[in-house]
Amino acid sequence: MLKFLLNHQEVSTSLPTGTVLLDYIRYDQHLKGTKIGCREGDCGACTVLVGELVGDQLRYRSFTSCLTPLGNLQGKHVVTVEGINQQGLNPIQQAMVDESATQCGFCTPGFVMSLAGFCLSEKEATCQNAVAAVDGNICRCTGYKSIERAAARVAHLLEARNGEEPATFVAQQQILPEYFAGIKPRLQALAGEANSNGYGPDAMPQFVGGGTDLYVQKHETMRELAAQFLFDHPSLQGVTQQGNRCVIGGAATVTDLAESAVLREYFPEFRSFLRLVSSTPIRNMATVAGNFVNASPIGDLTIMSLALNAQLVLSDGNTTREVPLREFYQGYKQLAKTPQENITAIWFELPDARTTFNFEKVSKRTHLDIASVNSACRLTVTNGFITAASLSAGGVGPTPRLLPKASAFLVGKEVSEALIQETAELAQTEISPISDARGTETYKRLLLSQLLKAHFLALFPQLNAAELLR
Repeated sequence: MLKFLLNHQEVSTSLPTGTVLLDYIRYDQHLKGTKIGCREGDCGACTVLVGELVGDQLRYRSFTSCLTPLGNLQGKHVVTVEGINQQGLNPIQQAMVDESATQCGFCTPGFVMSLAGFCLSEKEATCQNAVAAVDGNICRCTGYKSIERAAARVAHLLEARNGEEPATFVAQQQILPEYFAGIKPRLQALAGEANSNGYGPDAMPQFVGGGTDLYVQKHETMRELAAQFLFDHPSLQGVTQQGNRCVIGGAATVTDLAESAVLREYFPEFRSFLRLVSSTPIRNMATVAGNFVNASPIGDLTIMSLALNAQLVLSDGNTTREVPLREFYQGYKQLAKTPQENITAIWFELPDARTTFNFEKVSKRTHLDIASVNSACRLTVTNGFITAASLSAGGVGPTPRLLPKASAFLVGKEVSEALIQETAELAQTEISPISDARGTETYKRLLLSQLLKAHFLALFPQLNAAELLR
């Protein structure tokens, strides 16, 4: 029996844990403000907030309920648009009205919930951050300028927060209902409740992390499928520094990476790279291990981690072993793991001051899109010479690719336009792209060459860009 808070009430359900939250909200609880749109996490019409205790802090994040299994909600606070209603319009809703930011209204609850999530976050109260909060929401009729103006008004509401806990502040300021101020002790009371995974001791369960791709592929079958939910497992979470290693829990999300103090210290640009990965709600849900196991040839986190020489820690519950990520992919969607194993952790060595890192991606849209081709680059330069190099690429073969020949070719050489040209030409011998919906073989080969050059232009701005890109 699952128990969690739904808006201001405690609820329990014996529905299969694989049931998606969207169906539970609409068909079991009859809360129809959360809309059914794409059922793929793209449109944002079904956006809700999920609050949970992280240590002694109450943290809210926006989720797409169409991809959220009930099994990931034990002991949490789920907020739908009905849960932020007041006697009149709340200030977020009023901002949407005042700026004419709604027309047909179908997408509006999603936008409102994403902005409510911004109000419940600790992000700086800027227009830029407020607009970024709705990057997973699509409006097909109003146009976005009016929504951006509404977001700016919402950001203005938070300027007086001064470090106060967000849930307390929004309740006191009547931005959201008063009951938000009492959610923390209610979740503390729910803590420790058992979460049934819904499978017997002899079953071979499907491991589920965030479910952001699994529920797109197998929406109907996942409801009844025996599943072991890993999203909230304490030993699989967190991003920590252990000696000279960065250790990432298998259930750490993309947002966890973006907010990691360790990654901010050693990779100052890493957060900007992660903004190219899907949208805010999906980043809040998608796990690192899930990205790897999905085995997409263009997985952004996979391509980044290949260049970082990441190592995977696999466990079947009894034994643990390590596998280099570069050896994990044995063919298209074929992995060097048994069905009983899951990724418990990922680690890589942290760089010193001589090492730089860059990520590049080309897609039809800058944000909320999968890559046509993506690439990452890690270089160590000593006294002007490259002493270590690692280049990776996605979208140019049946698996995510490390480029060992091109990487080795760079070592021992001084950075120059001619060296980069030769490296790009050598990389062409290591790839086997095909023509598909994201581009022709010729186009993808051209993209990889340009992305490799883009790495060096980003890391060595003194290079002659005109000569390199001609």
